[in-house]
Amino acid sequence: MIAHRVRKRVANIVMFSLSGLCLFLIIGILFYILGYLLWHGISAISWSFLTRLPAPIGESGGGMANAIVGSGKILLLAVVVGVPIGFLGGVYLSEYAGIKMAMVIRYVADLLNGIPSIVVGIAVYTLVVLPMGHFSAYAGGVALGIMMIPIAVRSTEEFLRAVPKSQRDAALALGATKWQAIITVVIPYALRSIVSGTMLNLARVAGETAPLLFTSLNNQFWSSGWGQPTASLPVMIFVYAISPYDDWHRQAWAAAFILLLMVLTANVATRTILFRRRALP
Repeated sequence: MIAHRVRKRVANIVMFSLSGLCLFLIIGILFYILGYLLWHGISAISWSFLTRLPAPIGESGGGMANAIVGSGKILLLAVVVGVPIGFLGGVYLSEYAGIKMAMVIRYVADLLNGIPSIVVGIAVYTLVVLPMGHFSAYAGGVALGIMMIPIAVRSTEEFLRAVPKSQRDAALALGATKWQAIITVVIPYALRSIVSGTMLNLARVAGETAPLLFTSLNNQFWSSGWGQPTASLPVMIFVYAISPYDDWHRQAWAAAFILLLMVLTANVATRTILFRRRALP
């Protein structure tokens, strides 16, 4: 009996130590990447980098103002395209779908999530770019939005299913219909988790390059409107990183830092707004 307890205690200590070690490695890798990016990126950031257009090939200086604005436009379109479809699909899966239909939708969503991003870019190129006759921010937003849909569907479903059944029963007992209970009780209860999942989903597609090469392409100048080839930070990072110019390499690091900062700012701002709304009496 004593030997059995000793073995259990030793196994508990070993597994706890291994779990702690893995956690330390994950956090260490994350901070190493962030620190390395900060070290190389922040030194190349300047006012001209944030406000000027790219310099001609072979010349030093210039900036990525057009790519910063272009990434914001494309990501905004991606949210408009992907989040509503994914959110409503998740609500249907959680609240309305039967067992067979739910299995089909989940399988399709998982299959779509596993498709390489370059394949999504080629598909949108065929369906959007070719009929329009030119590259555009619209096409880039559609491509990234399609990539957001499966994750939005699955995460929304899981967060809604995690709402206690007692919350639904209480709303129905007060006379609410099913859709009223979903809108007024279930969704608000899971709203913070859904928004957090959306931010992680946005962060995932924010750095995608391959779909944008086939859809929005690139632009060395300002893109007026949404129907023209548009510069984006991932594409500019790719182009500058493989160039033979040291100044462009430094700007690629700076662009990577700005891209990370944009996603982090959007995440923090959204969480702050939701926290304040929940804290209101």
